[in-house]
Amino acid sequence: MERIITKTTFANPQLPKKTRVAAYVRVSSGKDEMLHSLAAQVGFYSNYIQNHKGWEYAGVYADEALTGTKDSRPEFQRLISDCRKGKIDLVITKSISRFTRNTVTLLETVRELKLLGVDVFFEEQNIHTQSSDGELMLTILASYAQEESRSASENQKWRIRKSYKEGKPSNHFCVYGYHHENGRFIIIPEEADVVRMIYSDYLSGLGRNAIARKLSSLGIPTKRGGNWSAKGIERILKNEKYIGDVLLQKSFVTDHLTKKRKDNNGELPQYYVEDSHEAIISLETFTAVQEEIARRAEASGQKCKQTVSEFSGRIRCQRCGANFMRKINHINTKYEKTVWACTTFTERGKAFCGAKRIPEDILKEKCVEVMGLTEYAPDVFKKRISHIDIPDDGVLTFVFQDGSQSTLTWKHRSRSESWTDEMKATAREKAKRRRS
Repeated sequence: MERIITKTTFANPQLPKKTRVAAYVRVSSGKDEMLHSLAAQVGFYSNYIQNHKGWEYAGVYADEALTGTKDSRPEFQRLISDCRKGKIDLVITKSISRFTRNTVTLLETVRELKLLGVDVFFEEQNIHTQSSDGELMLTILASYAQEESRSASENQKWRIRKSYKEGKPSNHFCVYGYHHENGRFIIIPEEADVVRMIYSDYLSGLGRNAIARKLSSLGIPTKRGGNWSAKGIERILKNEKYIGDVLLQKSFVTDHLTKKRKDNNGELPQYYVEDSHEAIISLETFTAVQEEIARRAEASGQKCKQTVSEFSGRIRCQRCGANFMRKINHINTKYEKTVWACTTFTERGKAFCGAKRIPEDILKEKCVEVMGLTEYAPDVFKKRISHIDIPDDGVLTFVFQDGSQSTLTWKHRSRSESWTDEMKATAREKAKRRRS
């Protein structure tokens, strides 16, 4: 009897898909009592996830000593980005307060992750966001966490303002020329010499930009190791601390969530403490500088000022990487000329960046040309143009919102074309006064 042979194939068994698990940790200085340090938390969660059967390690995202607002935490942002890319199925975090103290931010984030199929587990509260009652519990508990944050912030504000009333500055001052420790300003001799030089140079006729360029050329860094600017020089020239006095509560934090600081324009009381510490500048020199600041401002009529427009933050110098800033030059009482200049050139000089200024009227003409309009429309510009790169003098590269680019060239108008008879007469009069 002939044998019958039948070939049988068996499907490969499908292994169960592992859950990709990540952890998020955040440590505020002096507040994490269980694991004591960021490194300890990272190590704990790494071992915990990798030793759990059925889980695949997707990483630990860790932010250190930052506020609970979402935008200020780079690792939190990276975590959310990886969730959007489909790299994570489950996020483990210690508690709601570690994730965020802002109820609105918490719910917005959790709802987005829920739509992406990502579960968030809060260990301390034992809550899974994918559960039916998860969002209700989160809303209640996050409200408590937010209120706790507000209460701690108010207590801190009360302590600081009580110290101000007693004439005691907080320990958060960072003033060039001084080291601040335990409520006392201690002079740093080498920095104090620089402060005296700034005051002397200003009284001798140098402007703020010229002084900033001088300090940069001498290789003298700012308090935080950066470059000097006209605004930085102005702050030093107007700071009462250099005569030994202190004005307390010049600014304040608006709220406990954003931590944004605002200048105090009468919203809160201020306290002026005389003879608080050793002076660097004499009262006579300080008074003379304030009078000179007022004299120059009156003489020039605030001749050159910076303002904001739709171009602000959208014109980029390809030589140094800085943005262009808007400046309005008042030629006379009836005429003003608006230009855009590289911030580096304006504040530090041609030695650091030689980019030329661009007249705003020419800039608008080129915008009309590149967008195919009949007249300039700022709303259309903001909607269609991402930014403008300046690779070289006379060259504008327009980068559209869709990523496409278009490059145009321009030339300065000759003086005969751009100056009116009145402007020429004014310039001649000024030249005569300078020679006399």
